[in-house]
Amino acid sequence: MPSSPRYRWFIVVIFFFFMLLHQSDKLLIGPLTTPIMETFDISNTQMGAVFSAALLVGSVLYPVWGYLYDRYARAPLVALASAIWGLTTWISAIAPTYPWFLGSRASTGVDDSSYPGLYSLVADYFGPEMRGKVYGALQIAQPLGYLIGLGLALGLGPVLGWRKIFYITGSLGLVLAVVIFFGVKEAPRGKSEPELAALDQIGIYRFDRQTALGLFRKRSLLLLFAQGFVGVFPWNVITFWFFAYLETERNYTEQQILFTMAPAVLVLAGGYFVGGWLGDFFFKRTPRGRLLVSMAAVLAGALLLTITMNVPLEQQTLFFAMLSLTALFIPFASPNVISTVYDITLPEVRSTALAVQYFIENGGAALAPLLAGMIADRASLGVAILVICVTAWLLGSIILALTAYFVPDDIQTLRGQLAERAARERQKQIPLAQPESQ
Repeated sequence: MPSSPRYRWFIVVIFFFFMLLHQSDKLLIGPLTTPIMETFDISNTQMGAVFSAALLVGSVLYPVWGYLYDRYARAPLVALASAIWGLTTWISAIAPTYPWFLGSRASTGVDDSSYPGLYSLVADYFGPEMRGKVYGALQIAQPLGYLIGLGLALGLGPVLGWRKIFYITGSLGLVLAVVIFFGVKEAPRGKSEPELAALDQIGIYRFDRQTALGLFRKRSLLLLFAQGFVGVFPWNVITFWFFAYLETERNYTEQQILFTMAPAVLVLAGGYFVGGWLGDFFFKRTPRGRLLVSMAAVLAGALLLTITMNVPLEQQTLFFAMLSLTALFIPFASPNVISTVYDITLPEVRSTALAVQYFIENGGAALAPLLAGMIADRASLGVAILVICVTAWLLGSIILALTAYFVPDDIQTLRGQLAERAARERQKQIPLAQPESQ
């Protein structure tokens, strides 16, 4: 049965593998950059355009996917995203020229913005008190996907070539599209909310323009949008520049980088679940719980990264230990922010709300690597990473504190709206009274 506890965990497993393999495919191009550039005989600038094109397409399409998910059934749309991933990756694999490859890789950005509907559908299978750890478990797939992509590129790339690697990952996308289309069932929007969970039937609620516009009148949601903008600066600075920092300023070999970063990424993956679990734990005690956990983790990350970056070069063991500890706290906020967005928005506009959040986050993402490069040219990569990350996390902690102050009112407002909706649904299900016999 689609509503059974076993089935809803089946949904989580399917979506976990979707995210795991999709992230592997998305991030695979990084380790394969050199052979791709050699194939098409292109410059760093031309290869940079390939990266930027996919990011731009994905960013622009976030609001589009958000609307589609709130307007139509989400499960078939996730299957469509998986099929698009598979097809565009295959087209990239057969690209005969650089312009063809540039266009095909840009088209891979179409499915990169498809996650809001996935999270929204999961929210209708799991109630508010469980969502943090469920989202945390799903998000483990993202860093693990990076490691799988790295392993495919380094292990099979030299043997098979980059085109055949893309054939493999593209084919997996097509297979998952079939599995999701036939295996994942749509859930009624809001079915897992406490006010509606006991109803046998609930009405069909879809995207409404006035409801969507009302999102921009929620103080806590606007603050989360602001936090999202600054919150991704550290992610992108670390993603694009940390390997180069280890190589050029800490004099690590490729093997040392691998043995340092791979365990740290695994610890980071665990941080998603730990952060989500803690958010759920404290949310049961106070509506501010998720945000307080996020704020504390952001401050801890700023402090620990400062200590880590100042470890002397010769103390590699201490550096590794501090880096791993820092990695544990970095992702705490992510599952809690998603859960908080859904704690304060009606079910029929949740995909739109999260899509706007991600759209704004990607706006920040585009600026971070450039800013880091500019600071590094005037100082060093270590200074650039530390200044940008610590500044962003301190600003983020202030915004999260303000959000924690306002969020109880927005949660209470949502709970009242859902209670009114439940009352209307019960009224519709009361059979009409039979007329009295004469």
